[in-house]
Amino acid sequence: MRLGLRVTTVAVIAVAVLVPFALLAVLVAGDWAPLHEGDASVTQAVHEWALRHPGWVDVSVWWTNIFAPWPLRAAALVLVIWLWRRRHRGAALWVVTTMAAGGILGALLKLLVERHRPSFLDPVARAAGFSFPSGHALNAALAAGVFVLVLLPIFRHRWPVWAAAAVVAGLTGLTRIVLGVHWTSDVVAGWLLGVAVVAATAAAFTHRGLLPVVEQGVDPGLAAATR
Repeated sequence: MRLGLRVTTVAVIAVAVLVPFALLAVLVAGDWAPLHEGDASVTQAVHEWALRHPGWVDVSVWWTNIFAPWPLRAAALVLVIWLWRRRHRGAALWVVTTMAAGGILGALLKLLVERHRPSFLDPVARAAGFSFPSGHALNAALAAGVFVLVLLPIFRHRWPVWAAAAVVAGLTGLTRIVLGVHWTSDVVAGWLLGVAVVAATAAAFTHRGLLPVVEQGVDPGLAAATR
């Protein structure tokens, strides 16, 4: 793909995903009343449900610990080593760049926005640090994205791969709401930022359009290398 078209592709991604994220960030930072009230209403309703269903709280704790940022980064590192040993070093570098860029952006945004987490008299879980965006939702989206776009060429039937990625990212974000440690908008922002970073870096690293990358992965040659 020509440089101009690649830049255009990245710009389209930015508009389609980063604009909603930026708008959400502005509304959160500005303490927009309707958003705050909506977040509070959902959080309170989910918290009351969680208190009545301690078994699901235990499942949420189990899930959120397994798919926490550092275990996901460790899994991504294993993927990088696997790619590097098979001399697919461009894909390996893309995974490192995507996970690092997303993680750094998430940490910086937490410090910039300084949003406090939900607070309850009878919390079912606790978490430290600022709230926006959700680091669990962000890193789950990043990890799901890099694993799908790297491993896609290996699988003949690709929709189950995308479905599995959506389930991991989706449920990881939802557990943070169930546990009462994030507002709903924190989780949505984490998902949006994760998708934006994966899409933008994939478009920047490859010489193809975003649609072929989504269909064939970041390195289609990986299919032949694993046969």
